[in-house]
Amino acid sequence: MDTYVMTREEIVSYQLRTLYSRYGYSQYKMSKFEEYDLYVRNKNFLVSDNVITFTDHSGRLLALKPDVTLSIVKSGRDVPGKVSRIYYNENVYRTSPGSRDFREINQVGLECIGELDTYLLSEVLTLAAKSLKRAGRYISFFQSPDYVLELSHLDVVSCLLDSLTVNGEVKGELLRCIGEKNVHDMARICREAGVDTAHVEALAVLVTTDGTPDEVLPVLTRLSNTYENLREPISELSQTLSALPASVKEKIRIDFSLLSDMSYYNGIVFRGYIKGIPDSVLSGGRYDRLMRKMDRTSDAIGFAVYLDRLAGYYTAAPGEFYDAVLLYDDTTSPRKLSEWLAERVANGERAVAVRDVPGNWHSKEVIDMRGGRGNE
Repeated sequence: MDTYVMTREEIVSYQLRTLYSRYGYSQYKMSKFEEYDLYVRNKNFLVSDNVITFTDHSGRLLALKPDVTLSIVKSGRDVPGKVSRIYYNENVYRTSPGSRDFREINQVGLECIGELDTYLLSEVLTLAAKSLKRAGRYISFFQSPDYVLELSHLDVVSCLLDSLTVNGEVKGELLRCIGEKNVHDMARICREAGVDTAHVEALAVLVTTDGTPDEVLPVLTRLSNTYENLREPISELSQTLSALPASVKEKIRIDFSLLSDMSYYNGIVFRGYIKGIPDSVLSGGRYDRLMRKMDRTSDAIGFAVYLDRLAGYYTAAPGEFYDAVLLYDDTTSPRKLSEWLAERVANGERAVAVRDVPGNWHSKEVIDMRGGRGNE
């Protein structure tokens, strides 16, 4: 693949697709249009609930695709013992955060669907981290990119809330406080709902504890000694983190204020950030509940990389890059020069013949054919 003629977005997309393919993921291609009913029934699952619609000649109301995951879930089939590894590179049509204008957005992502185990969960997290690293290379050119994968576990949050024995309205208010890390209002709501002090303190510990796995897991273990229903999700989280390569685990930050719609998501959810970009550029999680809503029995986890959020931060390459630069003057044989260039290009190299090398050019090799050199 000759990346010299590709834009930064095309290079990142290619790098990510190559990564996923090497891990055994197969590409999924979808139609530009889906029946609008698919989206209206699952609008809370969408990043944006604004959808472009039109009526076709048969009278069906169709939507210009705002999401890929829903299409993948709808088109798939549950096969016992089979795990589907799918990646996609699709354009979706939606409004961006803070904008009411529709945009065509190039999105790359993957889904892992089937009977999920510890390894598969760790594989998806590993690929999410590797995706941030590859995308980040083109934000900080030729430097080691700094990135972080922020992670939560929704079952830990929901199990602790279930222990409070409060109604759904109060749970909703408490979830809002957890997402805002608003311990003051959380304590007030609990007090008004008659929640005892010990439960309030446990909830405050969960909300205010964030950091590396080594910092957070001991705190969670102490909570599970008091709340038995926390043991299973905390054990799953701990085992998944233990299965990660050390280079990935060191990029993980656990923060339980990271929440997603619990009517669709469960278990591990995560977001990815690259230094220098204020918004997340990757988001994902486990969505077994969406699968059940769509009459699927398989479990599922996946993520998407938002290439539109990277677009304004790509660092321009510091000058032109060549495998070989050939210097020539009036004494150089044009035939020899053509032969040299033809040989280089035939070998897949990028080569150029110039009289002088501009200051912003970089090359692996400079061949000086001036003064008659190379004419023999």
